[in-house]
Amino acid sequence: MDQTIADRYAAPPRWRRRLTVAVVTAVALAGLGWVAWAAYDEATPKVQSALVTFRVDGEHSVSARVDVRVASGTTGASCTVEALAADHSIVGELHFRPVDGSNDVTVRTERAATSVQLAGCTAHGQDRPR
Repeated sequence: MDQTIADRYAAPPRWRRRLTVAVVTAVALAGLGWVAWAAYDEATPKVQSALVTFRVDGEHSVSARVDVRVASGTTGASCTVEALAADHSIVGELHFRPVDGSNDVTVRTERAATSVQLAGCTAHGQDRPR
């Protein structure tokens, strides 16, 4: 009974190692491709926005200037501006269709607002506000 383990149990076939390496390589390449696509998609949004300035016009109105950059061919762009009271509650909200460049908007408020915040802009294919 001097049989070695290799004699007792057959070694795995050579093709199995090659297949395993090929499958692991394909899965790794697919994962890297997905990461590259996600990074590119997040780095090149269809619409970007920034709040430039705002002014409290009265007890029931604030004005804001929003700078919006819309990529060519983008459809369905929409922006949201919120007016906030001293207690940080939202007292007015405006959804508008932006044009590329500077957008002057007026938000009607239910009571006096002290600040304005830009919730962001979205477009078809870009659900996260920017």
